[in-house]
Amino acid sequence: MIAKIRNGKSTADLVRYLYDTKKAKDHTDPHLVASFDGFTPDPGRTAEDFDATKKLLVADLDLHVKQAERLGRAPEQHVWHCSIRAAPTDRHLTDEEWGNIARRVVAATGIAPEGDPDGCRWVAVRHAPDHIHIAATKVRADLRGARHWNDYLNADRELAAVEKEYRLFEVVRGDRTAANRPTRAEQEKAKRAGHNRTARERLRTTVRTAVAASTSVEEFISLLENTETVLVNVKYFPSGDMRGYTVALNGDVNGKQEPIWFSGSELSPDLSLPKIQDRLASSAKAGLPWQDTLAAAEHIPTALAHNDAPAAQAHVAALAEALDTLPLLAPAPYQQELRQAAITFERASRSRIHAEHHHAAKLRGAVTSMLRTPPPHSSDGILFALLLDTLVLAVTAAARWHDLHHHDQQVAAARETLTHLQTAADRAAATPLAGLKRAAPTSPAVRLRYAHIVRVTLPEHADRILDGSDWAALATMLARADASGRNPAEALREAVAQRPLDDARHPARLLVWRIQRSAHQATVPHATTPATAPSLIQAPQPGAHRTRR
Repeated sequence: MIAKIRNGKSTADLVRYLYDTKKAKDHTDPHLVASFDGFTPDPGRTAEDFDATKKLLVADLDLHVKQAERLGRAPEQHVWHCSIRAAPTDRHLTDEEWGNIARRVVAATGIAPEGDPDGCRWVAVRHAPDHIHIAATKVRADLRGARHWNDYLNADRELAAVEKEYRLFEVVRGDRTAANRPTRAEQEKAKRAGHNRTARERLRTTVRTAVAASTSVEEFISLLENTETVLVNVKYFPSGDMRGYTVALNGDVNGKQEPIWFSGSELSPDLSLPKIQDRLASSAKAGLPWQDTLAAAEHIPTALAHNDAPAAQAHVAALAEALDTLPLLAPAPYQQELRQAAITFERASRSRIHAEHHHAAKLRGAVTSMLRTPPPHSSDGILFALLLDTLVLAVTAAARWHDLHHHDQQVAAARETLTHLQTAADRAAATPLAGLKRAAPTSPAVRLRYAHIVRVTLPEHADRILDGSDWAALATMLARADASGRNPAEALREAVAQRPLDDARHPARLLVWRIQRSAHQATVPHATTPATAPSLIQAPQPGAHRTRR
Protein backbone atom coordinates (compact mmCIF):
# COMPACT_ATOMS: atom_id res chain seq x y z
CA MET A 1 0.00 0.00 0.00
CA ILE A 2 1.17 3.48 -0.87
CA ALA A 3 0.22 6.64 1.02
CA LYS A 4 0.45 10.17 -0.37
CA ILE A 5 -0.05 13.12 1.97
CA ARG A 6 -0.77 16.71 0.98
CA ASN A 7 -1.86 19.87 2.79
CA GLY A 8 -4.38 22.40 1.53
CA LYS A 9 -6.40 25.51 2.29
CA SER A 10 -9.95 24.56 1.32
CA THR A 11 -12.01 21.78 2.87
CA ALA A 12 -14.84 22.50 0.42
CA ASP A 13 -12.57 22.05 -2.62
CA LEU A 14 -11.30 18.70 -1.36
CA VAL A 15 -14.80 17.39 -0.58
CA ARG A 16 -15.99 18.58 -3.98
CA TYR A 17 -13.17 16.60 -5.67
CA LEU A 18 -13.78 13.44 -3.63
CA TYR A 19 -17.46 13.29 -4.58
CA ASP A 20 -17.09 14.44 -8.19
CA THR A 21 -18.13 11.85 -10.79
CA LYS A 22 -18.31 14.10 -13.85
CA LYS A 23 -14.80 15.50 -14.36
CA ALA A 24 -13.10 12.56 -12.65
CA LYS A 25 -14.27 9.63 -14.77
CA ASP A 26 -12.61 7.04 -12.53
CA HIS A 27 -14.71 8.12 -9.53
CA THR A 28 -17.58 5.67 -9.10
CA ASP A 29 -20.00 5.46 -6.18
CA PRO A 30 -18.19 7.85 -3.81
CA HIS A 31 -19.16 7.24 -0.18
CA LEU A 32 -17.81 7.31 3.36
CA VAL A 33 -16.24 4.20 4.84
CA ALA A 34 -15.29 5.79 8.19
CA SER A 35 -15.32 9.11 10.02
CA PHE A 36 -14.21 10.68 13.30
CA ASP A 37 -17.55 9.99 15.03
CA GLY A 38 -19.42 7.52 12.79
CA PHE A 39 -22.32 9.97 12.32
CA THR A 40 -20.91 12.38 9.74
CA PRO A 41 -23.32 13.19 6.87
CA ASP A 42 -22.45 11.26 3.70
CA PRO A 43 -23.43 12.90 0.39
CA GLY A 44 -22.98 9.56 -1.35
CA ARG A 45 -25.53 7.77 0.82
CA THR A 46 -28.19 10.41 1.41
CA ALA A 47 -31.73 10.65 0.13
CA GLU A 48 -31.62 14.40 0.78
CA ASP A 49 -30.19 17.09 -1.46
CA PHE A 50 -26.68 16.07 -2.59
CA ASP A 51 -25.18 19.58 -2.58
CA ALA A 52 -26.77 20.45 0.74
CA THR A 53 -25.34 17.32 2.33
CA LYS A 54 -21.88 18.19 0.99
CA LYS A 55 -22.15 21.58 2.69
CA LEU A 56 -23.11 19.87 5.94
CA LEU A 57 -20.09 17.58 5.64
CA VAL A 58 -17.78 20.55 5.06
CA ALA A 59 -19.29 22.40 8.03
CA ASP A 60 -18.84 19.34 10.20
CA LEU A 61 -15.15 19.03 9.28
CA ASP A 62 -14.51 22.78 9.59
CA LEU A 63 -16.17 23.29 12.99
CA HIS A 64 -12.96 23.60 15.02
CA VAL A 65 -11.24 25.52 12.22
CA LYS A 66 -13.93 28.21 12.33
CA GLN A 67 -13.68 28.37 16.11
CA ALA A 68 -9.91 28.77 15.90
CA GLU A 69 -10.27 31.46 13.22
CA ARG A 70 -12.30 33.62 15.60
CA LEU A 71 -9.39 33.44 18.01
CA GLY A 72 -6.83 34.08 15.25
CA ARG A 73 -5.28 30.63 15.77
CA ALA A 74 -6.30 28.72 12.65
CA PRO A 75 -3.46 27.56 10.36
CA GLU A 76 -3.65 28.73 6.74
CA GLN A 77 -2.99 25.20 5.45
CA HIS A 78 -5.63 23.58 7.64
CA VAL A 79 -6.56 20.65 5.34
CA TRP A 80 -4.78 17.28 5.64
CA HIS A 81 -5.34 14.95 2.68
CA CYS A 82 -4.03 11.38 2.66
CA SER A 83 -4.70 8.98 -0.21
CA ILE A 84 -4.03 5.27 0.33
CA ARG A 85 -3.80 2.96 -2.67
CA ALA A 86 -3.62 -0.83 -2.73
CA ALA A 87 -1.30 -2.69 -5.11
CA PRO A 88 -2.78 -3.82 -8.45
CA THR A 89 -2.40 -7.46 -7.38
CA ASP A 90 -4.24 -7.01 -4.07
CA ARG A 91 -7.76 -8.32 -3.59
CA HIS A 92 -10.55 -5.76 -3.36
CA LEU A 93 -10.97 -4.81 0.28
CA THR A 94 -14.39 -4.33 1.81
CA ASP A 95 -15.65 -0.97 3.07
CA GLU A 96 -15.23 -2.23 6.63
CA GLU A 97 -11.59 -3.17 5.97
CA TRP A 98 -10.85 0.20 4.38
CA GLY A 99 -12.54 1.92 7.33
CA ASN A 100 -10.32 0.06 9.80
CA ILE A 101 -7.23 0.97 7.78
CA ALA A 102 -8.25 4.65 7.79
CA ARG A 103 -8.67 4.62 11.60
CA ARG A 104 -5.23 3.07 12.02
CA VAL A 105 -3.60 5.65 9.76
CA VAL A 106 -5.15 8.74 11.42
CA ALA A 107 -4.14 7.29 14.81
CA ALA A 108 -0.59 6.50 13.70
CA THR A 109 -0.03 9.91 12.11
CA GLY A 110 -1.29 11.91 15.11
CA ILE A 111 -4.34 13.31 13.33
CA ALA A 112 -6.68 11.44 15.65
CA PRO A 113 -4.69 9.38 18.19
CA GLU A 114 -6.56 6.37 19.56
CA GLY A 115 -8.36 7.22 22.78
CA ASP A 116 -7.87 10.99 22.35
CA PRO A 117 -11.28 12.76 22.64
CA ASP A 118 -9.80 15.98 21.24
CA GLY A 119 -8.43 14.48 18.02
CA CYS A 120 -8.96 16.20 14.68
CA ARG A 121 -12.11 15.70 12.62
CA TRP A 122 -11.72 13.44 9.61
CA VAL A 123 -13.56 11.31 7.06
CA ALA A 124 -12.46 8.50 4.73
CA VAL A 125 -14.05 8.48 1.26
CA ARG A 126 -13.96 5.57 -1.17
CA HIS A 127 -14.72 6.35 -4.80
CA ALA A 128 -12.82 3.49 -6.49
CA PRO A 129 -12.21 -0.17 -5.64
CA ASP A 130 -8.47 0.15 -5.00
CA HIS A 131 -8.03 3.28 -2.86
CA ILE A 132 -9.47 5.68 -0.32
CA HIS A 133 -8.93 9.34 0.58
CA ILE A 134 -8.76 10.62 4.13
CA ALA A 135 -9.78 14.27 4.50
CA ALA A 136 -9.05 15.90 7.86
CA THR A 137 -8.87 19.39 9.31
CA LYS A 138 -5.79 20.12 11.39
CA VAL A 139 -7.40 21.82 14.37
CA ARG A 140 -8.16 19.70 17.41
CA ALA A 141 -11.23 20.03 19.65
CA ASP A 142 -9.06 21.88 22.20
CA LEU A 143 -8.28 24.33 19.33
CA ARG A 144 -4.61 23.40 19.23
CA GLY A 145 -2.90 22.34 16.03
CA ALA A 146 -2.63 18.69 15.06
CA ARG A 147 0.47 16.87 16.26
CA HIS A 148 1.32 15.09 13.02
CA TRP A 149 5.08 15.34 12.70
CA ASN A 150 6.62 12.68 10.45
CA ASP A 151 3.13 11.80 9.29
CA TYR A 152 4.29 10.18 6.06
CA LEU A 153 6.81 7.91 7.79
CA ASN A 154 4.29 6.95 10.47
CA ALA A 155 1.60 6.25 7.87
CA ASP A 156 4.03 4.17 5.82
CA ARG A 157 5.08 2.18 8.87
CA GLU A 158 1.44 1.47 9.75
CA LEU A 159 0.63 0.42 6.17
CA ALA A 160 3.56 -2.02 6.25
CA ALA A 161 1.92 -3.67 9.26
CA VAL A 162 -1.45 -3.64 7.47
CA GLU A 163 0.06 -5.44 4.48
CA LYS A 164 1.30 -8.26 6.68
CA GLU A 165 -1.93 -8.61 8.68
CA TYR A 166 -4.21 -8.50 5.63
CA ARG A 167 -1.83 -10.63 3.54
CA LEU A 168 -1.49 -7.98 0.86
CA PHE A 169 1.42 -7.26 -1.45
CA GLU A 170 4.33 -5.98 0.66
CA VAL A 171 5.70 -2.83 -0.92
CA VAL A 172 9.49 -2.41 -1.06
CA ARG A 173 10.03 0.61 1.17
CA GLY A 174 12.76 3.20 0.96
CA ASP A 175 14.94 5.26 3.26
CA ARG A 176 14.00 8.73 1.97
CA THR A 177 17.08 8.96 -0.23
CA ALA A 178 15.23 8.35 -3.51
CA ALA A 179 14.98 11.09 -6.11
CA ASN A 180 11.69 12.95 -6.29
CA ARG A 181 9.13 11.13 -8.36
CA PRO A 182 7.64 12.99 -11.33
CA THR A 183 4.27 14.51 -10.59
CA ARG A 184 1.19 13.29 -12.38
CA ALA A 185 1.11 16.56 -14.34
CA GLU A 186 4.72 16.00 -15.47
CA GLN A 187 3.92 12.45 -16.57
CA GLU A 188 0.86 13.54 -18.54
CA LYS A 189 2.81 16.36 -20.17
CA ALA A 190 5.55 13.95 -21.26
CA LYS A 191 2.96 11.52 -22.63
CA ARG A 192 1.31 14.26 -24.69
CA ALA A 193 4.71 15.19 -26.11
CA GLY A 194 5.39 11.57 -27.08
CA HIS A 195 8.13 10.98 -24.47
CA ASN A 196 8.26 7.96 -22.17
CA ARG A 197 10.26 9.92 -19.56
CA THR A 198 9.49 13.29 -18.00
CA ALA A 199 11.65 16.39 -18.32
CA ARG A 200 12.81 15.94 -14.72
CA GLU A 201 13.93 12.34 -15.39
CA ARG A 202 15.71 13.21 -18.64
CA LEU A 203 17.53 16.10 -17.00
CA ARG A 204 18.55 13.86 -14.10
CA THR A 205 20.21 11.42 -16.50
CA THR A 206 22.01 14.17 -18.40
CA VAL A 207 23.29 15.88 -15.25
CA ARG A 208 24.45 12.58 -13.71
CA THR A 209 26.35 11.74 -16.89
CA ALA A 210 27.96 15.19 -16.89
CA VAL A 211 29.12 14.71 -13.30
CA ALA A 212 30.58 11.29 -14.09
CA ALA A 213 32.45 12.66 -17.11
CA SER A 214 33.88 15.74 -15.37
CA THR A 215 37.11 16.39 -13.52
CA SER A 216 36.02 19.75 -12.05
CA VAL A 217 32.90 21.80 -11.39
CA GLU A 218 33.87 24.19 -14.19
CA GLU A 219 34.08 21.30 -16.64
CA PHE A 220 30.74 19.97 -15.37
CA ILE A 221 29.04 23.30 -16.13
CA SER A 222 30.79 23.51 -19.51
CA LEU A 223 29.55 20.04 -20.46
CA LEU A 224 25.97 21.00 -19.65
CA GLU A 225 26.26 24.29 -21.53
CA ASN A 226 27.42 22.45 -24.62
CA THR A 227 24.50 20.02 -24.56
CA GLU A 228 21.90 21.18 -27.05
CA THR A 229 18.86 19.95 -25.13
CA VAL A 230 19.76 21.65 -21.83
CA LEU A 231 19.59 25.26 -20.60
CA VAL A 232 21.86 26.15 -17.68
CA ASN A 233 21.48 28.93 -15.14
CA VAL A 234 24.54 29.36 -12.90
CA LYS A 235 24.23 31.41 -9.71
CA TYR A 236 27.11 33.15 -7.95
CA PHE A 237 27.84 34.78 -4.62
CA PRO A 238 28.99 38.44 -4.67
CA SER A 239 32.50 37.08 -4.12
CA GLY A 240 32.33 35.35 -7.50
CA ASP A 241 32.18 31.83 -6.02
CA MET A 242 29.57 29.54 -7.50
CA ARG A 243 26.44 29.35 -5.33
CA GLY A 244 24.36 26.85 -7.27
CA TYR A 245 22.88 25.95 -10.61
CA THR A 246 19.54 25.17 -12.21
CA VAL A 247 18.81 23.39 -15.46
CA ALA A 248 15.85 23.23 -17.83
CA LEU A 249 15.04 21.08 -20.82
CA ASN A 250 15.08 23.10 -24.01
CA GLY A 251 11.45 23.51 -25.08
CA ASP A 252 9.96 22.51 -21.71
CA VAL A 253 8.00 25.65 -20.80
CA ASN A 254 5.17 26.70 -18.52
CA GLY A 255 1.98 28.54 -19.43
CA LYS A 256 3.91 31.81 -19.76
CA GLN A 257 6.30 30.12 -22.23
CA GLU A 258 9.12 30.35 -19.67
CA PRO A 259 11.60 27.47 -19.14
CA ILE A 260 10.78 25.18 -16.23
CA TRP A 261 13.91 25.18 -14.08
CA PHE A 262 15.06 22.47 -11.68
CA SER A 263 17.78 22.81 -9.09
CA GLY A 264 20.21 19.92 -8.77
CA SER A 265 18.66 18.76 -5.49
CA GLU A 266 15.21 18.73 -7.14
CA LEU A 267 16.56 16.23 -9.65
CA SER A 268 18.27 14.02 -7.05
CA PRO A 269 19.63 14.40 -3.50
CA ASP A 270 23.22 13.85 -4.69
CA LEU A 271 23.09 16.43 -7.52
CA SER A 272 23.18 19.58 -5.40
CA LEU A 273 26.26 21.72 -6.03
CA PRO A 274 27.90 20.95 -2.64
CA LYS A 275 27.44 17.20 -3.19
CA ILE A 276 28.92 17.44 -6.69
CA GLN A 277 31.87 19.49 -5.43
CA ASP A 278 32.54 16.86 -2.78
CA ARG A 279 32.58 14.06 -5.34
CA LEU A 280 34.71 15.89 -7.92
CA ALA A 281 37.29 16.75 -5.27
CA SER A 282 37.82 13.01 -4.70
CA SER A 283 39.52 11.77 -7.84
CA ALA A 284 42.89 10.17 -8.53
CA LYS A 285 44.85 10.38 -11.78
CA ALA A 286 45.05 7.26 -13.92
CA GLY A 287 48.08 6.17 -15.91
CA LEU A 288 46.46 3.33 -17.84
CA PRO A 289 42.79 4.31 -17.79
CA TRP A 290 41.21 1.11 -19.13
CA GLN A 291 43.42 -1.12 -17.00
CA ASP A 292 42.96 1.10 -13.93
CA THR A 293 39.17 1.11 -14.39
CA LEU A 294 39.13 -2.68 -14.63
CA ALA A 295 41.35 -3.05 -11.56
CA ALA A 296 39.22 -0.62 -9.52
CA ALA A 297 35.98 -2.31 -10.63
CA GLU A 298 37.40 -5.75 -9.78
CA HIS A 299 38.21 -4.43 -6.30
CA ILE A 300 34.60 -3.37 -5.57
CA PRO A 301 33.36 -6.78 -4.28
CA THR A 302 36.31 -6.94 -1.88
CA ALA A 303 35.79 -3.34 -0.77
CA LEU A 304 32.09 -3.94 -0.09
CA ALA A 305 32.85 -7.11 1.86
CA HIS A 306 35.63 -5.72 4.06
CA ASN A 307 35.50 -1.90 4.20
CA ASP A 308 33.50 0.14 6.70
CA ALA A 309 30.09 1.43 5.62
CA PRO A 310 31.08 4.99 4.52
CA ALA A 311 33.91 3.63 2.38
CA ALA A 312 31.66 0.93 0.91
CA GLN A 313 28.99 3.52 0.09
CA ALA A 314 31.63 5.56 -1.74
CA HIS A 315 32.46 2.54 -3.92
CA VAL A 316 28.76 2.07 -4.72
CA ALA A 317 28.46 5.74 -5.71
CA ALA A 318 31.57 5.48 -7.91
CA LEU A 319 30.16 2.31 -9.48
CA ALA A 320 27.04 4.29 -10.40
CA GLU A 321 29.22 6.91 -12.10
CA ALA A 322 30.99 4.19 -14.08
CA LEU A 323 27.60 2.92 -15.27
CA ASP A 324 26.56 6.49 -16.17
CA THR A 325 29.51 6.76 -18.58
CA LEU A 326 29.06 3.40 -20.32
CA PRO A 327 26.59 4.66 -22.96
CA LEU A 328 29.25 7.19 -24.04
CA LEU A 329 31.73 4.36 -24.69
CA ALA A 330 29.49 1.60 -26.02
CA PRO A 331 28.78 0.69 -29.66
CA ALA A 332 25.25 1.45 -30.78
CA PRO A 333 23.80 -2.11 -30.54
CA TYR A 334 23.87 -2.12 -26.75
CA GLN A 335 23.79 1.56 -25.81
CA GLN A 336 20.11 1.41 -24.87
CA GLU A 337 20.55 -1.50 -22.46
CA LEU A 338 23.48 0.27 -20.79
CA ARG A 339 21.54 3.53 -20.60
CA GLN A 340 18.69 1.70 -18.89
CA ALA A 341 21.13 -0.01 -16.52
CA ALA A 342 22.50 3.38 -15.46
CA ILE A 343 19.02 4.86 -15.00
CA THR A 344 17.94 1.89 -12.88
CA PHE A 345 21.08 1.76 -10.73
CA GLU A 346 20.65 5.45 -9.84
CA ARG A 347 18.29 4.38 -7.04
CA ALA A 348 20.92 1.95 -5.73
CA SER A 349 23.66 4.60 -5.69
CA ARG A 350 22.56 6.25 -2.40
CA SER A 351 21.54 5.26 1.10
CA ARG A 352 21.37 6.90 4.51
CA ILE A 353 25.04 6.00 4.93
CA HIS A 354 27.22 9.02 4.18
CA ALA A 355 29.81 8.24 1.52
CA GLU A 356 33.45 9.15 2.12
CA HIS A 357 34.26 9.62 -1.55
CA HIS A 358 38.05 9.64 -1.25
CA HIS A 359 37.94 5.87 -0.72
CA ALA A 360 36.78 5.42 -4.34
CA ALA A 361 39.01 8.10 -5.88
CA LYS A 362 40.88 5.54 -8.02
CA LEU A 363 37.77 4.31 -9.84
CA ARG A 364 36.39 7.82 -10.33
CA GLY A 365 39.68 9.11 -11.76
CA ALA A 366 40.11 6.07 -14.00
CA VAL A 367 36.60 6.40 -15.44
CA THR A 368 37.00 10.07 -16.37
CA SER A 369 40.39 9.30 -17.95
CA MET A 370 38.95 6.32 -19.81
CA LEU A 371 36.44 8.61 -21.53
CA ARG A 372 39.37 10.53 -22.98
CA THR A 373 41.36 7.43 -24.04
CA PRO A 374 40.04 5.04 -26.70
CA PRO A 375 40.53 1.31 -26.12
CA PRO A 376 43.49 -0.23 -27.94
CA HIS A 377 42.68 -1.43 -31.45
CA SER A 378 44.28 -4.78 -30.66
CA SER A 379 41.67 -5.57 -28.01
CA ASP A 380 39.03 -6.44 -30.69
CA GLY A 381 36.20 -5.50 -28.31
CA ILE A 382 37.48 -7.86 -25.63
CA LEU A 383 38.50 -5.08 -23.25
CA PHE A 384 35.03 -3.56 -23.27
CA ALA A 385 33.42 -6.99 -22.90
CA LEU A 386 35.68 -7.66 -19.89
CA LEU A 387 34.66 -4.32 -18.40
CA LEU A 388 30.97 -5.21 -18.68
CA ASP A 389 31.45 -8.66 -17.13
CA THR A 390 33.48 -7.08 -14.32
CA LEU A 391 30.75 -4.52 -13.68
CA VAL A 392 28.17 -7.33 -13.54
CA LEU A 393 30.15 -8.81 -10.63
CA ALA A 394 30.40 -5.38 -8.99
CA VAL A 395 26.65 -4.74 -9.23
CA THR A 396 26.00 -8.23 -7.84
CA ALA A 397 28.22 -7.35 -4.87
CA ALA A 398 26.39 -4.02 -4.45
CA ALA A 399 23.04 -5.83 -4.30
CA ARG A 400 24.44 -8.15 -1.64
CA TRP A 401 25.82 -5.22 0.39
CA HIS A 402 22.52 -3.33 0.26
CA ASP A 403 20.71 -6.50 1.30
CA LEU A 404 22.93 -6.87 4.37
CA HIS A 405 22.05 -3.29 5.35
CA HIS A 406 18.31 -3.81 4.68
CA HIS A 407 18.19 -1.22 1.90
CA ASP A 408 15.19 -2.80 0.21
CA GLN A 409 14.64 -0.33 -2.63
CA GLN A 410 18.34 -0.30 -3.46
CA VAL A 411 18.42 -4.11 -3.57
CA ALA A 412 15.51 -4.16 -6.02
CA ALA A 413 17.18 -1.49 -8.18
CA ALA A 414 20.52 -3.32 -8.26
CA ARG A 415 18.85 -6.60 -9.23
CA GLU A 416 16.91 -4.90 -12.02
CA THR A 417 20.14 -3.27 -13.19
CA LEU A 418 21.69 -6.72 -13.57
CA THR A 419 19.11 -7.77 -16.14
CA HIS A 420 20.05 -4.86 -18.42
CA LEU A 421 23.78 -5.08 -17.76
CA GLN A 422 23.90 -8.84 -18.36
CA THR A 423 22.04 -8.45 -21.65
CA ALA A 424 24.54 -5.84 -22.81
CA ALA A 425 27.47 -7.96 -21.61
CA ASP A 426 26.22 -10.98 -23.57
CA ARG A 427 25.85 -8.90 -26.73
CA ALA A 428 29.31 -7.38 -26.31
CA ALA A 429 30.84 -10.82 -25.84
CA ALA A 430 29.20 -12.46 -28.85
CA THR A 431 31.49 -11.22 -31.65
CA PRO A 432 34.91 -11.63 -29.99
CA LEU A 433 33.91 -15.03 -28.61
CA ALA A 434 32.76 -16.22 -32.02
CA GLY A 435 36.14 -15.35 -33.54
CA LEU A 436 38.02 -17.14 -30.76
CA LYS A 437 35.85 -20.24 -31.06
CA ARG A 438 36.56 -20.47 -34.78
CA ALA A 439 40.28 -20.46 -33.98
CA ALA A 440 40.05 -23.24 -31.36
CA PRO A 441 42.50 -26.16 -31.58
CA THR A 442 41.10 -28.92 -33.75
CA SER A 443 43.31 -31.71 -32.41
CA PRO A 444 41.42 -33.83 -29.84
CA ALA A 445 44.69 -34.56 -28.07
CA VAL A 446 45.50 -30.86 -27.69
CA ARG A 447 42.04 -30.03 -26.39
CA LEU A 448 42.22 -32.96 -23.98
CA ARG A 449 45.55 -31.68 -22.69
CA TYR A 450 44.11 -28.20 -22.02
CA ALA A 451 41.05 -29.72 -20.35
CA HIS A 452 43.38 -31.67 -18.05
CA ILE A 453 45.23 -28.44 -17.20
CA VAL A 454 41.90 -26.81 -16.28
CA ARG A 455 40.92 -29.73 -14.02
CA VAL A 456 44.26 -29.70 -12.23
CA THR A 457 44.53 -25.91 -11.92
CA LEU A 458 40.86 -25.04 -11.20
CA PRO A 459 39.24 -28.22 -9.83
CA GLU A 460 36.36 -26.37 -8.13
CA HIS A 461 35.31 -24.65 -11.38
CA ALA A 462 36.38 -27.23 -13.95
CA ASP A 463 32.96 -28.75 -14.67
CA ARG A 464 31.32 -25.34 -15.26
CA ILE A 465 34.19 -24.27 -17.51
CA LEU A 466 34.45 -27.44 -19.61
CA ASP A 467 30.69 -27.94 -19.95
CA GLY A 468 30.03 -24.28 -20.84
CA SER A 469 29.55 -22.88 -24.32
CA ASP A 470 32.71 -20.75 -24.05
CA TRP A 471 35.19 -23.58 -23.46
CA ALA A 472 36.36 -23.52 -27.10
CA ALA A 473 37.23 -19.80 -26.79
CA LEU A 474 39.23 -20.49 -23.62
CA ALA A 475 41.05 -23.35 -25.35
CA THR A 476 42.09 -20.86 -28.05
CA MET A 477 43.53 -18.50 -25.41
CA LEU A 478 45.44 -21.34 -23.73
CA ALA A 479 46.84 -22.39 -27.11
CA ARG A 480 47.97 -18.81 -27.80
CA ALA A 481 49.64 -18.63 -24.40
CA ASP A 482 51.35 -21.94 -25.14
CA ALA A 483 52.53 -20.71 -28.53
CA SER A 484 54.00 -17.53 -27.02
CA GLY A 485 56.06 -19.57 -24.57
CA ARG A 486 53.78 -18.91 -21.60
CA ASN A 487 52.71 -21.78 -19.33
CA PRO A 488 48.90 -22.29 -19.85
CA ALA A 489 48.43 -23.37 -16.23
CA GLU A 490 50.24 -20.23 -15.03
CA ALA A 491 48.04 -18.10 -17.32
CA LEU A 492 44.95 -19.63 -15.68
CA ARG A 493 46.30 -19.09 -12.17
CA GLU A 494 47.08 -15.44 -12.89
CA ALA A 495 43.59 -14.88 -14.35
CA VAL A 496 41.90 -16.38 -11.28
CA ALA A 497 44.17 -14.42 -8.93
CA GLN A 498 42.72 -11.18 -10.29
CA ARG A 499 39.34 -12.08 -8.75
CA PRO A 500 37.73 -15.42 -7.70
CA LEU A 501 35.18 -16.90 -10.09
CA ASP A 502 32.53 -17.73 -7.48
CA ASP A 503 30.04 -15.07 -8.69
CA ALA A 504 30.84 -15.36 -12.40
CA ARG A 505 27.93 -16.36 -14.64
CA HIS A 506 30.31 -17.50 -17.39
CA PRO A 507 33.65 -18.47 -15.79
CA ALA A 508 35.27 -19.58 -19.06
CA ARG A 509 34.35 -16.28 -20.69
CA LEU A 510 35.77 -14.25 -17.83
CA LEU A 511 39.02 -16.22 -17.99
CA VAL A 512 39.24 -15.52 -21.72
CA TRP A 513 38.95 -11.78 -21.12
CA ARG A 514 41.52 -11.78 -18.31
CA ILE A 515 44.13 -13.79 -20.21
CA GLN A 516 43.66 -11.55 -23.25
CA ARG A 517 43.90 -8.46 -21.04
CA SER A 518 47.23 -9.63 -19.63
CA ALA A 519 48.56 -10.29 -23.12
CA HIS A 520 47.68 -6.77 -24.28
CA GLN A 521 48.46 -4.88 -21.08
CA ALA A 522 51.65 -3.37 -22.39
CA THR A 523 49.90 -1.96 -25.49
CA VAL A 524 47.11 -0.06 -23.70
CA PRO A 525 47.54 3.71 -24.30
CA HIS A 526 48.12 6.13 -21.44
CA ALA A 527 45.59 8.82 -20.58
CA THR A 528 45.57 12.06 -22.48
CA THR A 529 44.45 15.37 -21.04
CA PRO A 530 42.41 17.24 -23.67
CA ALA A 531 41.25 20.79 -23.06
CA THR A 532 37.63 19.75 -23.16
CA ALA A 533 35.69 16.82 -21.80
CA PRO A 534 33.92 14.31 -24.03
CA SER A 535 30.53 15.17 -25.49
CA LEU A 536 27.36 13.89 -23.83
CA ILE A 537 26.26 12.48 -27.23
CA GLN A 538 24.15 15.53 -28.14
CA ALA A 539 25.56 18.15 -30.47
CA PRO A 540 26.89 21.40 -29.00
CA GLN A 541 24.39 24.17 -28.50
CA PRO A 542 25.36 27.55 -29.98
CA GLY A 543 24.99 30.40 -27.54
CA ALA A 544 24.46 28.23 -24.46
CA HIS A 545 22.24 29.83 -21.84
CA ARG A 546 24.17 30.93 -18.79
CA THR A 547 23.31 33.63 -16.27
CA ARG A 548 25.45 35.08 -13.51
CA ARG A 549 23.57 35.79 -10.28
